[in-house]
Amino acid sequence: MKYLIESYGCQLNIAESNAIELLLKGRGVDKTDNPDEADAVILNTCSVRKTAENRIWGRLGFYHAIKKKRDLKIIVTGCMAERLQDELKKDAPFVDIVIGTNKKAFIPDYILGSKEEFSDKYTFLSSYHKDGEFSSYVPIMNGCNNFCSYCIVPYVRGREVSRDVEDILDEVEGLDRKGVKEICLLGQNVNSYSASYNGKKIDFPTLLELLIPKLNNILWVRFESPHPKDFSDHLIDVIANNDKIAKHIHLPMQSGNTRILQLMNRKTTREDFITLVDKMKKKIPSLTLATDVMTGFPSESDSEYEDTLSMMEKMSCTEAFMYYFNPREGTKAEKMEGQIDESIKIKRLERLIDEQIARQKRIKQSMLPFSTIAIITGISRDEKERFLARDEHNNYFSVESNAKHKPGDVVRIYAKELSGNTFRAVENE
Repeated sequence: MKYLIESYGCQLNIAESNAIELLLKGRGVDKTDNPDEADAVILNTCSVRKTAENRIWGRLGFYHAIKKKRDLKIIVTGCMAERLQDELKKDAPFVDIVIGTNKKAFIPDYILGSKEEFSDKYTFLSSYHKDGEFSSYVPIMNGCNNFCSYCIVPYVRGREVSRDVEDILDEVEGLDRKGVKEICLLGQNVNSYSASYNGKKIDFPTLLELLIPKLNNILWVRFESPHPKDFSDHLIDVIANNDKIAKHIHLPMQSGNTRILQLMNRKTTREDFITLVDKMKKKIPSLTLATDVMTGFPSESDSEYEDTLSMMEKMSCTEAFMYYFNPREGTKAEKMEGQIDESIKIKRLERLIDEQIARQKRIKQSMLPFSTIAIITGISRDEKERFLARDEHNNYFSVESNAKHKPGDVVRIYAKELSGNTFRAVENE
């Protein structure tokens, strides 16, 4: 028997797909990437935007056409399956199984014919590592209690559940023994992690302090995605004082205006965010930032939009994930007054992107020339004699080297120029 799995959306979905693959491998089920060879197809879906759901409907049409010709088991899981279970069963009756986010661990049982009803409680698995990869996701919590007014995650992932400290430490130690070079701790609100260990309450920075001494081969620990309201002084100090924690932090801003942040239910203000950024930059001198930012939230005025632009300049991010407000069914923002015309949202987004591209280029040009440690990620598609690499700050490099390298090798390189968003570098002898 062979299965095919397609993953859409966030890093946690990718990590959970990796875990499902490990479970299926352990049950003797082989993987294929060829739809014509698959006996079972798993679609691990996303629901964060309507476009993500539309893509799944298209993929279902594709697999339905194959199923008309031969036996094929179709399983839909993930956030779209959680949100639209009844609709999927009604409009896509050819789908064999619709499994919500909390039952992904039992997909191998369903594929192999089990009729058992499994618990709706979210289950963490023992490993989320994809064999052979030098980088690995490590989920440490699931769900979200924040209920940002535009976000569907709490409705499809449920309330926050933190993974046991022992299980996290065991997985990370195992990854370190395998030679993994970097890990990324995952949670929808990763820095609100809370668990007990040896009779003590463990928060996120304390978890990092427990984890770091156990690392030998792992160079960098990253985490996604923190919430500004939970970014404590303790966490900043732990990042500043530990070389193993990457000094490139994804800090979602969403808006630079206090009124809009309140409408978003972000539980922070412009002033609080500026204070946090200033504190982080002061205590972590080598810090680089990435962020998420949205334009065109309901009732956003021109001046409030300008606040977001000025906040982007204040943050001086080397990366930004930018989008315009897209109402999601069932969220508070969907029915808010002052919905903004799409043409205005797009115009605002275009300016935001243009300014960020220019800012990134300016920041990266100012860094040159410099030496750094990087991990080889592959071979350049267009220049086969050059390697691709990435460093602690998520900078990307095209590297000239006479050595033979494989993905995961650690190299010291010297960056000499910038081409687009990629540094051109040579390996230090």
